[in-house]
Amino acid sequence: MAISFVSTDKAPAAIGPYSQAAKVGPFLFASGQIPLRADGTLVEGDVVEQTHQVFSNIQAVLAEAGGNLTNVVKATVFIKDMNDFGQLNEVYGQYFGDHKPARSTVEVARLPRDVKVEIEIVAYIG
Repeated sequence: MAISFVSTDKAPAAIGPYSQAAKVGPFLFASGQIPLRADGTLVEGDVVEQTHQVFSNIQAVLAEAGGNLTNVVKATVFIKDMNDFGQLNEVYGQYFGDHKPARSTVEVARLPRDVKVEIEIVAYIG
C-alpha cells in the first residue's frame, strides 16, 4: 500500500524532518499540532486559546486530506500541566460534540516551543 503525504498552507509547516500527515489507504496519521498559526507565529495565550489554535490546525490538515473531525478515530493529547485538563477538555468537547473518538491524555515535562498543549490524531477517511 502506498503512502501519500498531506501538506496544507492553512496549517503551520512542519518544523523538522516530518510531514503534517501521512495517508495510508483510508487512514490518516496526523503529526502532533501545537498552537502555531499557519504563518508560524505562536499563540502564547492560556491553554484555552492554544487548544483552539491546535484544533484549527487539525481541521486544516483533515480538510486537505478530504476529511473532518467526524473522521477522527483516535486522539493523543499531550498537556504540559494536568491542572489545565478541565479547560482543555471543555474546548476539546466543543470541537467533537457527540463524536467521541478514543483518546489518551498524557502530562509531559516539556513540549516544543514551551507550549501548553499538543494533539495528534488518527482518522479514517474512506
